[in-house]
Amino acid sequence: MDSGHSFWVIPGGGHETGESDEECVIREMWEETGLDIQVEKLIIEEILPPNAMYKLLKSYLCIPIGGEPNPGSEPEDDNFEIIAVRWFDLHDEEKWSIELRTNPYAYPRLKVIRQALGYSKSKNGINT
Repeated sequence: MDSGHSFWVIPGGGHETGESDEECVIREMWEETGLDIQVEKLIIEEILPPNAMYKLLKSYLCIPIGGEPNPGSEPEDDNFEIIAVRWFDLHDEEKWSIELRTNPYAYPRLKVIRQALGYSKSKNGINT
């Protein structure tokens, strides 16, 4: 990106005309990661504040079924360049790099996703 800053984000974006939610998820994943995926289920649906870029935020559980993970593109915004695609274990946050755990964009979202999937630790330290 022009600012010289880099950060991790979760693939996503908005609908194209006539596109279903599932079609949007499949297209966005392909564009940004080079992966063909199967959408398993909706795990999070949030209404965003009125001044946000999107009105509604949805997160889906997906399974890769083909393709090779490669940095794709963000055709809606030329100010961003995707430079890497990486996997990490949602089950074990302690194994995440400090870079990911201090990321102001991806980390808060990943905490919500972990909670929705039941991977957050309870007060007694046991994964639920």
